[in-house]
Amino acid sequence: MFERRIVSSGALLISALYLAGCANQLPQRSEHEARTERKLLEHSLHIDVGEPRTLQEAQRRIRIRNQQTFEVTDIEVTRRYDRYTPYQPWRELYEVPLGAVAVVAGVGANVLNVVALGRIPEAATRGWINYGFAGLNPFINVESNGRSQQNLASLQEQPSAPRIEYISLPWADSPVTVSAGNERYELTTDRSGVLRLNLLDGPLAEQDLAHVDTLTFEVLDPQDGTRASARLQISADLRRRVAQAHDLIFDDLEGDDVERWVERVSRLDRLGFADEASELEQSLIELTRNDPELQQDFLRTLERRTGRKPSDPGED
Repeated sequence: MFERRIVSSGALLISALYLAGCANQLPQRSEHEARTERKLLEHSLHIDVGEPRTLQEAQRRIRIRNQQTFEVTDIEVTRRYDRYTPYQPWRELYEVPLGAVAVVAGVGANVLNVVALGRIPEAATRGWINYGFAGLNPFINVESNGRSQQNLASLQEQPSAPRIEYISLPWADSPVTVSAGNERYELTTDRSGVLRLNLLDGPLAEQDLAHVDTLTFEVLDPQDGTRASARLQISADLRRRVAQAHDLIFDDLEGDDVERWVERVSRLDRLGFADEASELEQSLIELTRNDPELQQDFLRTLERRTGRKPSDPGED
């Protein structure tokens, strides 16, 4: 009776192992990766208002840069995976007979290898035998890379020594707040991080700057709240000249005669606003485009009184 129980228990154990099966372990696979981690140490915005710090001309380029300091660490990552062929019992229906054939073929290959002085490939002498015994084993399947599975076995990270990295980029296409007295204006830099300030153009041209002696520039990075500000003085002489130039530029042109047009261009030039004088010339040429006689009168008077010879944009 006792012996029957032992036999019965053994049979049950063998049957359980057969049904459950064992995973066929494959060679471990490694995966390597490199990544870089950056830790922000310092962030600042720098506004360069240029020299001199007192504005003497109506135009000035304000350069703004975004500066960051990082601690940079390069990390080598190695992942190792355990690979195996999951057990499927039904595959034993063809693996067992194929395994028997492979064992016989492997033994034959080893015999021939002796005669051939070891010239037969190892894939035949050892590979066929290994495949054959794996196929004859009812508790594992033959190795299969095609249906293999894997689990992460270990993860190793090897960091390098940290280094410091400095980055300085233009504050490109970004807002700048300009304060003039009680007024605040939202202007925008160009792609090079330059704000092209002109007291006779844009929103500043609409304000009376006679009693405004300081311009304040402010920038803010909304991502982390970093901000910067700078000031630029406006000379009393420039404020006086800008006030005079404003009327010369923006007063109605059609209500004046040729003599007054020439006087306005000449006066702008004498005030030191050569670019604005040239722009006014071109505006008057366009205004008289449909009256060639009036246009020629303006050009002759302008040349006689000022010596200026503006180019006509309509000429080839």
